[in-house]
Amino acid sequence: MSTEPYILITADTHAGGSHAQYREYLEPKWREAFDEWRGGYRNPSQQHYGSKKLRNWDFEVRTADQNSQGVVGEVVYPNTVPPFFSKSIVTSQPPRPEHYERALAGIRAHNRWLKDFCAQDPDRRAGVGLILPNNIEEAIKDVHWIAEAGLRGGVLLPLVPEDCTWLKPLYHPDWEPLYAAIQDCDLVMNHHSGQGLPDYGSGPVAEALWISEVPFYCKRGYSHLLLSGVFERYPKLKYILTESGCSWAPGMLRSLDRIHEGFAAGGIGEMDYSGMEWVLREPPSFYARRNCYYGASFPSLAELDGRDEVGIEQICWGNDYPHYEGTFPYNLESLQLTFPGVSDRERRMILGENAARLYKFDLDKLRPLAARYGPTPQQIETPLAAVPEDSGCYLFVDERRARAAAGA
Repeated sequence: MSTEPYILITADTHAGGSHAQYREYLEPKWREAFDEWRGGYRNPSQQHYGSKKLRNWDFEVRTADQNSQGVVGEVVYPNTVPPFFSKSIVTSQPPRPEHYERALAGIRAHNRWLKDFCAQDPDRRAGVGLILPNNIEEAIKDVHWIAEAGLRGGVLLPLVPEDCTWLKPLYHPDWEPLYAAIQDCDLVMNHHSGQGLPDYGSGPVAEALWISEVPFYCKRGYSHLLLSGVFERYPKLKYILTESGCSWAPGMLRSLDRIHEGFAAGGIGEMDYSGMEWVLREPPSFYARRNCYYGASFPSLAELDGRDEVGIEQICWGNDYPHYEGTFPYNLESLQLTFPGVSDRERRMILGENAARLYKFDLDKLRPLAARYGPTPQQIETPLAAVPEDSGCYLFVDERRARAAAGA
């Protein structure tokens, strides 16, 4: 086994500009509306920001934090609230028609900001650009802009909730030109956990229902793309569902394969499909193995179950920085909980090499940083003596509960 430190590339981090920064990245014609939206533009001094907010955009704070965690590369999803949105776009529904133009101005401001943010440290950062599903032609323009801007993270593909009736679902033919553009630009197509849910309203019950159904709705895009033949028509597309683990995938793929077999045979049980022309030549598991990746953010060992079935080379680790549910500042401790039972070769692939291949990180440029900051095999294989008590990361919450039960 190699004794070299691991090259940690997290496929799940979040960043965004402050409102002062976003204002400067808006087209000038939108700045007056932005000031009205903000209730009068104010440029707060830095001391009004907490350290967590600074982690979204402050170069020195963020770099020091990631170095302290052994992380030398990061895929960057949005985090802060873009202009004219009410919350982060990762958890927002797509805009209604009357809000579309403002929302488009807001996400384009974020993309411009993200280009400069990643340019601060281009070897270590791969930014994920934003598009909106309301107007496919405009979305294609944004895809080309993202590619030309060098945002190696690719595109955050919107998930369309079922109550957004003004939009077409991902399997609709209207999306075909967009998929072609993403493939032609050689960009990764990303989904992130938290997208695609209906609007349950406000209040504690609505929030609880939303949280409870995130795991279900975030996977709908995966099955819709597979069953609709997107990966057959666009075989070079690369797709990842981030913050999802992979243990769920083998069972879902077996189910989708059975559906495929039934349609290919002309019927499932009492349902006769003999008059329908089926869209797939191969079973969904074939396309998943070729085109799909899995973002395993701070996974437990159980969440890596099935990794041999989906493909070790398709799994990308993440630390979800700077979210409270992520592993910061206890990244090494999280690795000590999960990865001692994983082979060294698999570790190196999951913890960095797979993400490097998918998002075009140059491992030779990151290796000197890893030699300085990266965890070693010996460190990861050192048993975790004490579970961090002040972390809200579920990995540690579950371990504290398990140890308490064992002690009792």
